[in-house]
Amino acid sequence: MQRSEPWFQWVSQALNVERERWFLWLPVGLGVGIGVYFALPSEPPLTYVLGGALTTAAGLWLVRRHACLSLFFWMMFLGLAGVALGGVRTWWVAAPVVQAETGAVQVEGQILRLETLDQGQRVTLGHVRISRLGPDRTPKTVRLKLNGVQPDVLPGDWVSARANLRPPPPPAMPGAFDFQRQSYFQGLGGVGFAFGPVRLIGQAPDQGVASLGFALQRLRTQLAETVRGHLTGDVGAVAAALMTGDRGAISEPVLEDMRASGLAHLLAISGLHVGLIAGLVFFAVRAGLALWPRVALVYPIKKWAAVAAAGAAFFYALMAGATVPTQRAFLMAALVLLAVVLDRNPISMRTVAWAALVILVISPESLLGASFQMSFAAVVALVAVYEALRDKGVLQRRAETWPGRIGRYVLGVALTSVVAGVATGVFAAYHFNRVADFGLVANILAVPLTALWIMPWAIVAYVLAPLGWEGLALQPMGWGIEGVLAVAQEVGGWPGAVSHVPAFSTAALVAISLGGLWLALWRRPQRYLGIVVVAVGIILGAGATPPDVIINAQGTLAAVRTDGAGYAYSSLSKARFAGEAWMRRAGWAMTPGRWPKSGEGDQSLRCDAVGCVYRKAGRSVAFSRQADALWEDCHNAAVVVNLSDLAAATCAGPRVVLSQGDLRRFGAHALWLGDGAGGVRVETVAGQRGKRPWVVAAPQSQN
Repeated sequence: MQRSEPWFQWVSQALNVERERWFLWLPVGLGVGIGVYFALPSEPPLTYVLGGALTTAAGLWLVRRHACLSLFFWMMFLGLAGVALGGVRTWWVAAPVVQAETGAVQVEGQILRLETLDQGQRVTLGHVRISRLGPDRTPKTVRLKLNGVQPDVLPGDWVSARANLRPPPPPAMPGAFDFQRQSYFQGLGGVGFAFGPVRLIGQAPDQGVASLGFALQRLRTQLAETVRGHLTGDVGAVAAALMTGDRGAISEPVLEDMRASGLAHLLAISGLHVGLIAGLVFFAVRAGLALWPRVALVYPIKKWAAVAAAGAAFFYALMAGATVPTQRAFLMAALVLLAVVLDRNPISMRTVAWAALVILVISPESLLGASFQMSFAAVVALVAVYEALRDKGVLQRRAETWPGRIGRYVLGVALTSVVAGVATGVFAAYHFNRVADFGLVANILAVPLTALWIMPWAIVAYVLAPLGWEGLALQPMGWGIEGVLAVAQEVGGWPGAVSHVPAFSTAALVAISLGGLWLALWRRPQRYLGIVVVAVGIILGAGATPPDVIINAQGTLAAVRTDGAGYAYSSLSKARFAGEAWMRRAGWAMTPGRWPKSGEGDQSLRCDAVGCVYRKAGRSVAFSRQADALWEDCHNAAVVVNLSDLAAATCAGPRVVLSQGDLRRFGAHALWLGDGAGGVRVETVAGQRGKRPWVVAAPQSQN
């Protein structure tokens, strides 16, 4: 014990020196607890969790004089509080979910949201009534895809449609995006499509509080249509996205160009857009008031400008749909402007911590989203870098010529793009399995154009819209958008513009995140220990390998890994969405191959009339379609995938036997040959998700 005392004293002294930074770790501790909650295989007993939190709080009181132990107990308390928050939030939003495909049913409801897509429309309905479903089994909201010619309907209207509904789909493979969980917390209990046009059965309310919300939704819809009327094609679709948050009409080629060039963030209403609106209004109001000497010399015009900017940011957040990312962006902007009003430092890590803390308390599930992770990663990294530069005097104002100021601005944009790109790159790789290699070049060209030309004209368009003169501002705004799209197309088309990354473990992401936070939140030399943790996470992520075999939950699509570093699919027409997800998570961009025809193939994959056999690492996987093949494969293969309706109990030879029932019950399967016990490692969607409230059993048709 004597030998450990100096080390303990050193740690305590280091923590005491950084005591003013402890607050920054509150959202981190809460986030760790929330992450633990969502990683559990079943719901934790909240009474035990709350009991543990109270016990930890008592321990915190006892060790309050010891810096090291005090911080440890604080993090324990916050972790347990995060688990409890996740459980309470899950209970609070619980609502019925369609348990199986309904077939053709009559659906009635009120339009909560209307989206214009590249092809057709999509409506989200609330106050739903569904034939053949009682009130206790009717979802809170459902979403329908509308095709063909539809009547003119707006948010707030009541409609009826003949539609087919199903539960929100589960992940396409183990570890893939969980749309079912996201839908659970959004209150979305069913998705599907309508047969033919919907029928208008009631008008939106024109009185009461509810009418205000629908009036705003109608205004957004009408503004988006007006913008697309003045600016046609993708230019109009992008302008509508920037002004109303409706991105559905943007074509897939443009979206792909924006992703490949690293400019996709310009299409999502985030901190950049809300910050630009607030900043432009702030400087415009302050500059305007400064021209009035009697006001400028007597009144706090800086604070007045901050209040006006907060109002503009709030209006823009509402017009952009007030989605969770937009709410988060407005909250951060509002805290910065509040700091201006209170004469506090507006750009500080404490402001970021407050924003993260509030969001995690209100919406714990947002921690799992790419939007939350990427936006806060960028902001934390930028504030940390600029704090360091400020401490070194780099950001002090100097007398400069106009060329010097322009060069300083360009360097600032470049530095911001590099820092934000590095900070968000790992999250982009984790969620989207791709990294834009030339994003710096594209952002240096497109961000100033957006900040100095496009968004100012958007503000002017908002002001002129009530007079019907919005076209005067939309036309020059469109010129700027054309420039951004040209940059995206050019940079996105360069050879090697995109690096595809195979999916890596959540443990690697957590290690990189915690190491990065350790590096960014502390100020003393011990912060550099975070680099070691980041390196460990990178090593963990670098060891990721795609599965050798994947089978979807319906047994209609299977993929095997080929020698050419790609997948060969059993079908190129079935379950195409799942197939695309498999290729993306493997980090491959090439077109998948197809299984050989009967009597063809090679040593790795060969097929005949009764099935196929795949061989790798000295193991074989047999896909059996008939009784004769099943009997033979049971004696020769390490894994048998029984695609017939035969009972699998008679197949006792292989190490792994998968039947149609196994696929339906446990969801999509992923297999690695040469790994695990017996040389085969199997992961399933159900095995990774556990038994949680948002998990819906595999849907089965009712008709």
